[in-house]
Amino acid sequence: MDTEFPGVVARPYGTFRSHTDYQYQTLKLNVDILRIIQLGLTLADENGNLAEPCCWQFHFKFSLSEDTFAQDSIDLLTTAGINFEKHQADGIDALEFGALLTTSGLVFSDDVKWISFHSYYDFGYLMKLLTQENLPSEELDFFDILRIFFPCIYDIKYLMKSCETLKGGLNKVAEALQVRRVGPTHQAGSDSLVTCLTFFKMRRNYFDDVIDDSKYLGVLYGLGQGGQTAPVTCLD
Repeated sequence: MDTEFPGVVARPYGTFRSHTDYQYQTLKLNVDILRIIQLGLTLADENGNLAEPCCWQFHFKFSLSEDTFAQDSIDLLTTAGINFEKHQADGIDALEFGALLTTSGLVFSDDVKWISFHSYYDFGYLMKLLTQENLPSEELDFFDILRIFFPCIYDIKYLMKSCETLKGGLNKVAEALQVRRVGPTHQAGSDSLVTCLTFFKMRRNYFDDVIDDSKYLGVLYGLGQGGQTAPVTCLD
């Protein structure tokens, strides 16, 4: 799974219980005021065999004249080939999509494993799609709701903590594992496919095809158990 969204436009200030609390409040502040642009889903079985068709890319209604965004993110997505005129004219309604996703069988299921890369923003936007509400005020409540919708999540970035030779972002990790990209980078469908293929190659090469769920399941890199715990003060 992968999403594309309009960047980070705001930062909270004050004293925070931990770095992960600061990260979560930044997530909440931005997801609450911004709109998802794309969602990419790639489907595979437990052995990594891709479905047919395997990759789906959803384009949501988004207007450069009405919606808030970070210009550098929009420039990046435009360069990647995203057509914002089509998003404005023909984009999917988020409310309708959220209702369909709720009944799709992809959520609320222990049988569905969600594979992602450094994905707390991705799941923040998915939670907003599903609930049609702002994110919870507290990080603990966020994880409680997350586990209801997505009982089984693997975040490759967190798994990399146990892979000394794997460093960097998704593209660098995929290249190190000799995963071939199909489609353009920074488009959610292509990125979701690379994420899927990278996970199974990583599981085979570094974990002998067995992931220890007691250590890795449901942990998002940068938040909660997957983040830092030292207090943080932000003045501006």
